[in-house]
Amino acid sequence: MSRVAKLPVELVKDVTASIDGQALTIAGPMGSLALEVNSEVEVSQNDGRVAVAARSGSRFANAIAGTTRALIANMVTGVSSGFERKLELVGVGYRAQAKGGTITLALGFSHPVEYAAPDGVTIETPSNTEILVKGIDRQQVGQVAAELRAFRPPEPYKGKGVRYSDERIVLREAKKK
Repeated sequence: MSRVAKLPVELVKDVTASIDGQALTIAGPMGSLALEVNSEVEVSQNDGRVAVAARSGSRFANAIAGTTRALIANMVTGVSSGFERKLELVGVGYRAQAKGGTITLALGFSHPVEYAAPDGVTIETPSNTEILVKGIDRQQVGQVAAELRAFRPPEPYKGKGVRYSDERIVLREAKKK
């Protein structure tokens, strides 16, 4: 069995789990998330813990059991405290402004870039060069952050563009004559 799947997921305070066949729902103070569990995996709940086990000893069942356990742990973290991704704008004149559910980016193009956030994700701009993407679904928060970064990824010569706050850009040396 997968080493990851052997550990049960602890349900923190104010978080509840309900299992209905192959559907798992985790609810907490920030919202609720649902997961359709693969038929190769068995999920059980007892004493404030959610346990995951492979139904068979196949390699696929072990792998998907570990993946399911990690997804459930991320769901518990998401509904209890949420996820956040921070982006920075580097470059002269690069700025961001969030208004409602949309963000307007000035990234050196001839036009401003408008991006509408999907449901369940909020975008904030503490300053005009910082972007905070928040939500309860880790995959969705990461996807939105990646889409914002894709508008102008950091270039390797000056480092200008949209980057993650913890991203390290290795700058290249320019051509010499």
